[in-house]
This record gives sequence, structure tokens and C-alpha cells, in this order.
Amino acid sequence: MAIEEALRIRERHGGRVLVWSVGEKRSISALQTALAMGADEGRLIIDEISGRNGGVDGYRIARLLAAGLKPFGFDLIVAGQRAIDDDNTFVGSAVAEFLGIPNISMVTKIEILEGRIRCVCTQERGTITLESSLPALFTTQRGLNEPRTPTLAGVFKARKKLISILSLEDIGVRETELVGPISRVVRMFLKPDRPRVRIIEGGSSQEKAVKLIKALGNDLGMTENSINCLELEGKW
Repeated sequence: MAIEEALRIRERHGGRVLVWSVGEKRSISALQTALAMGADEGRLIIDEISGRNGGVDGYRIARLLAAGLKPFGFDLIVAGQRAIDDDNTFVGSAVAEFLGIPNISMVTKIEILEGRIRCVCTQERGTITLESSLPALFTTQRGLNEPRTPTLAGVFKARKKLISILSLEDIGVRETELVGPISRVVRMFLKPDRPRVRIIEGGSSQEKAVKLIKALGNDLGMTENSINCLELEGKW
């Protein structure tokens, strides 16, 4: 979604789309997909620790991305809202903090104006419209766009596009300067299945109400006498 929005911004306003990643060399495949979609260039910061599950957190990744981005210059950074592996939502905001630029999160609509950006963002009970000067960073949210599928022609074009491989030394970072991990994933598990719905049958509303009271009482571990008292209080 972030790549798609960057491509749409380029189509409307010009410029170039550079895609960045941190990890092992196998991350090149993700960059190649972005190039096949239409991005102009890919840049991969090689960090073997980042490629190991549980070996790094979002703080380190954000630190490396910010270090790589800073000397190259940029007008706008578009990032995903969360990671698909550990559901981490930290990286985008942390990159903006390290770079000292505004951050707008969970964006569903954007408008590029003269030297600034206006975004519609989701909130718990609705939306909010925020405006910021550029350069800035925003993270995407579902509903912003529908990502395009790479075409066969795009795949062939991607083979001719540049993917730069950068080491920690190339971006001016020493391993001894990196802090982390400052957080770790303790456990991941699937959300438990919702209990099956029970249909209360009965010939009348009164009969259904009595059965419902008894079912709720049994679920709460109430005694038979307590359930009968509830029935009497309800004048069933």
C-alpha cells in the first residue's frame, strides 16, 4: 500500500520513487517486487542481525533506515503502518523522530499542496484531517488505495533497475553505536475462536426468556435455587 501510494504521488507530481529495506540479501526479492510495480530504484541496508527472528526490534531497524535516508535527501517518506511478522507499528514513527521530521500515522487520504501535505487519518471514533510541512513521513492505513499487481513487462523492466547494497559502514553506523534490542516478542498466538452462538427455542417470548435465564445462570455457575429466584423476580 505504501509503494502504491508513492507511485501515485509520482504520477501526479513527478519525482522518483526509491524503496528502502533493512535485512539480509534475501530481502532483495521484496525490492524487486517494488521495482516491478514501478519504483525507480531499490536500496538494501545489509544487517544480518535484522534478518534473524527475534534478534532485533523496530528501534534498530528505524535507526538504520534513518541513517541511510538522511544523506540522500527526500521530499516525502511513505511507510507501512505495521510489520506483517510481529505486528510492530514502531518503525515509521521512529524513523521520523530520528530524522527530525513530522510524522502522520494511519492515513487514508492525502493531498499534496505547495510545500506541504494534507492527510485524512483514522481515529477510534472517526477521522481527523492533519496538515504538515514537507519533508514529512506518513504511514498508510487500509482504504488509502488498492495496490497494483506487477505486470510481465514490469518484471522485465525491474531486472534492469538498480538495487544498491549498503553496509553499516556505507551509511556511517558502527555496530557499537547501535542499541538494542530494547524490546522483544515474548509470545505470539492466534486469537481464540469465538464461542458458538446458541439459539434459544421456545413457543412464546415468556418460554424463551425462562430458558435464557437458566442458560445464563448455568454459564455463571449459579445454583438451581438462585436461578429459580431470578425467574420469580422476573415474574416469569
